[in-house]
Amino acid sequence: MKIVHFADLHIGVENYGTIDAETGLSSRLNDFLAVFDELVDYSITQSVDLVILAGDVYKARDPSQTHQREFAKRLSRLSAHSIPTFVVVGNHDLPNSTNRATAVEIFPTLHVDDVYIGDNLQTTLIKTHSSPIQIISLPWPRKGTILSRDETRGLNIDEVRLELEKRLTRGIEIQADKLDSSIPAILVGHVTVNGATVGSERSMMMGNDHILNVSSLQFPAIDYVALGHIHKHQIVRQGPPMVVYAGSLERVDFSEEHDEKGFCVIELDPNQTSGTRVTKFEFKPVKARRFLTIDVEVEPNTLDPTNHIVNSITKLSIDGAIVRLRVKIPSTLYGLIDDRIIRNSMSDAQYIANITYDVVSERRPSLQLSPSDGITPEKALNSYIKNKDSIKDFETEFLEAALDVIKTVNDQTL
Repeated sequence: MKIVHFADLHIGVENYGTIDAETGLSSRLNDFLAVFDELVDYSITQSVDLVILAGDVYKARDPSQTHQREFAKRLSRLSAHSIPTFVVVGNHDLPNSTNRATAVEIFPTLHVDDVYIGDNLQTTLIKTHSSPIQIISLPWPRKGTILSRDETRGLNIDEVRLELEKRLTRGIEIQADKLDSSIPAILVGHVTVNGATVGSERSMMMGNDHILNVSSLQFPAIDYVALGHIHKHQIVRQGPPMVVYAGSLERVDFSEEHDEKGFCVIELDPNQTSGTRVTKFEFKPVKARRFLTIDVEVEPNTLDPTNHIVNSITKLSIDGAIVRLRVKIPSTLYGLIDDRIIRNSMSDAQYIANITYDVVSERRPSLQLSPSDGITPEKALNSYIKNKDSIKDFETEFLEAALDVIKTVNDQTL
């Protein structure tokens, strides 16, 4: 059986985007939907048995109707081809009150075919084309649903977190003990695991993070652990079972500039025993929007700093990229910058995030000369020129002109 695992869809992220005049929608919304479409198209053409979304469907707790519509459209395409989708609830999917519904609860409420929502630590049995499969869901943990006020009274934050992690570990163990070892099993979680390399999800956090040990997810009856929440794709443990963060489908900001984006494809053999069922694992890249940082340093002896910056930009391929430009420039040359020309040279970019200038004040060496040193004006001038980097290239011409001025002044005072 073939399974697709992805995470952190974050429909609704619209930073670094523009509004389409015809549709009124953000260009970044189109980016996120385009990579989601790649995944859906692959799942249909490859006749996968199951699609797993390991949390964070939306960017916000209260997604707009448009965002909900676009997500539902794509689940409907999968459902029309009898491909079940399992979604575990992430921290961005949770309301700020325990009594309010999550944005994804609408699917089980309407009894939408082939869409399963994991909003509790529980096990769900799903029938697929190839074989039934057991899914343990580990949604983003909410303290209020796991620990009562009486249980946390008198505990500090670290003690509460430790107790919460103990409860989660015990809860996973209870579910794992109930698994039928003759049926494939996957744990789907939206959590942070010890040893994972974090990314921009730190800046998108909606509360405290809870960290589980990898050992908390390792049970003989579990064939694969599909994780979300960390945006960087990584294999935390080779297994068995494999513990994998799919990573986000689309880049959120420049901290993910160099991260490859995509989804995981897992092939299982239901006829094998637990621990030996995974026969193939593959990461499928998608055409995520490119982010590009351009760093330019302008030397003090640069005659045309604007032209130097433009030349540095045009050497690179920026077509369709979200670009930021960072320029380091001496304060003596900053006034020569033509920002309009620089922006025009970046017109092929999808979006110019920002242009920043690190203006460096030139160090002025103190010569500390006095008449008692016996230094003539000519010698003092020569010493000044040799310590001035910005005029070293035309030192002789400058010195000759300055000496002419000194001579003229001396002649007039005689």
